[in-house]
Amino acid sequence: MWKEIGDREFGKLRPNLFSSRIKSGRNSSIQLSNHKEIVSAHRGSVNSLQVDLTEGRYLLAGAADSSVAVYDVQCASHEGNGLIARHKSLFVVDKQHEHGHKYAISSVTWYPIDTGLFITGSYDHHINVWDTNTTQVVMDFKMPGKVYRTAMSSLATSHMLIAAGTEDVQVRLCDIASGAFAHTLSGHRDGVMSVEWSSSSEWILITGGCDGAIRFWDIRRAGCFHVLDQSRSQLGRRPPLLVRSTANKVITSKSSSINPSSSVKSRPPQRKTNNGNSSKHGGLNKHSSQLKGSVKQRLHPGMLSTQDRATAHYGAVFGLRATGDGMYLLSAGSDSRLRLWDIESGCNTLVNFEITRLQTSKPLQLATTQDSALVFVPCMTTAKAFDMWSGKTLMNFRGHYENVNCCWYSAQDQELYTGGNDRQILVWSPSNFTTGEVDEWRKGQGAALDQDNWSD
Repeated sequence: MWKEIGDREFGKLRPNLFSSRIKSGRNSSIQLSNHKEIVSAHRGSVNSLQVDLTEGRYLLAGAADSSVAVYDVQCASHEGNGLIARHKSLFVVDKQHEHGHKYAISSVTWYPIDTGLFITGSYDHHINVWDTNTTQVVMDFKMPGKVYRTAMSSLATSHMLIAAGTEDVQVRLCDIASGAFAHTLSGHRDGVMSVEWSSSSEWILITGGCDGAIRFWDIRRAGCFHVLDQSRSQLGRRPPLLVRSTANKVITSKSSSINPSSSVKSRPPQRKTNNGNSSKHGGLNKHSSQLKGSVKQRLHPGMLSTQDRATAHYGAVFGLRATGDGMYLLSAGSDSRLRLWDIESGCNTLVNFEITRLQTSKPLQLATTQDSALVFVPCMTTAKAFDMWSGKTLMNFRGHYENVNCCWYSAQDQELYTGGNDRQILVWSPSNFTTGEVDEWRKGQGAALDQDNWSD
């Protein structure tokens, strides 16, 4: 760390590169926090976590005992012995509340604009929109089945839609502005376990179902426009944009030098008909291709019937997570596979993540770092950190006594929050000092003590 600071002072490192190196160094040293503790107020397994996107201060947690709680992760409510800061819940809403959920809460979501609203989804077939200041329900959406996952787009400026995945085959969009369902998305053949908004467009929604399919939807039109197929693959990540543009320029320059007369249009071959008039071969072919295109579009909007039946996993899709740049998608399935998809090409990148087993009883909440270098995945009683592009296991987070259900990474504090069936919320943060830094600090302290206190 001190080397990077010195290079930055002398101008050897640019500010962005300096920041990324410091962040990657801190992320690589994440461990169970020895200075921060979340005092859990839940009596059931913690199923969902989220830190607000505006201040990065309030942690929202939903549990299987029908309770939802908010914790202030910046200001401690009590400091024990001056070493560990204990963070108690600011408020708890449970089934004793007049409008509280009756069954387990499966998903919690902050309103992306501010912390004045939050959304909860439950197995009691209801999605509630809560006023944070009064802890009262301001809107209630009745769903046709258990609610597995809810999501709101952090980029949306033109709509206020809540995407809901339930045990029903249809994905429903709940409009907070009108208090009604905007429309439904039909295409899955079984319940929808995970929903994720694109991080590059407010109109694109990604859903994963129990039928093993991952579908892409443009909510402005009918029908999904793409289904991921695990048989379509590409090796590794695609090259950066600048590399691709230079490669394309080289290819075009070579082709133009080989065939300099390619810019001149060649006339299509003509043949004489019985009546002596000439006709072009391309007319009939063009008409038939247009006809085939219209037939394909009637089968399914923008898709072939064979593509519509493609699967991304051999089993249910339990978790989805899009990278911050919107170029890649992570998916976790009941086949204990974690796959990385190239969203532009729709191909499986064939990254081999070293996962032994994933729990299949409930949806999983994945998390990634801000630069998408690491992905945090609940793996039974542990949470693991994988390198996004190689799939290697970099860190194992052992602290829960039972299965881990959810992970949330806070980019502001560079901390990881995990919740599990043991009803605990654990905080994993970068170490304050590394061994080398402590040695340097001690040497500096020794040198300071050796100096005199009077002037020469």
